[in-house]
Amino acid sequence: MENLPSERIKALGLQLPPAPKPGGLYKPVLVVDNFLFVSGQGPMKADGSLMVGRVGDDLNLGQAKLAAEQVGLTMLSTIITHFGSVDRIKRVVKVLGMVNSTAEFGQHPLVINGFSELMADVFGNDKGVGVRSAVGMMLPGNIPVEVEAMFELYK
Repeated sequence: MENLPSERIKALGLQLPPAPKPGGLYKPVLVVDNFLFVSGQGPMKADGSLMVGRVGDDLNLGQAKLAAEQVGLTMLSTIITHFGSVDRIKRVVKVLGMVNSTAEFGQHPLVINGFSELMADVFGNDKGVGVRSAVGMMLPGNIPVEVEAMFELYK
């Protein structure tokens, strides 16, 4: 395989934050058959703290999109820490993006593009993009974005 995801992460100069410890009774990752499921991830900063704020109130669209990208970095860190390698991932299958926003904010898909664009950069434009939902809701700890995802693994 050429252009492995781990090589793309290095080539892009991406800095992965520490993988968060579970905040409840769940597994950070779970493999079933040839699928890797990743529990909801928040935007972990390099110092181990979480980004906070409500989109449309404390954060604008651009800041929220950057938070969604940070969630992607956090997810990559979680995969490496708890699964071992991003290079065993064949493709992104399903993404559920949740945005902590005011009732008036309606651009949830544009926020979650921050996550999706990072996955496309790491896994390629075809394999880095899967099916997706982007919704607004209240999130724990007032984090701006949470994403859970499912990946197909090479057999």
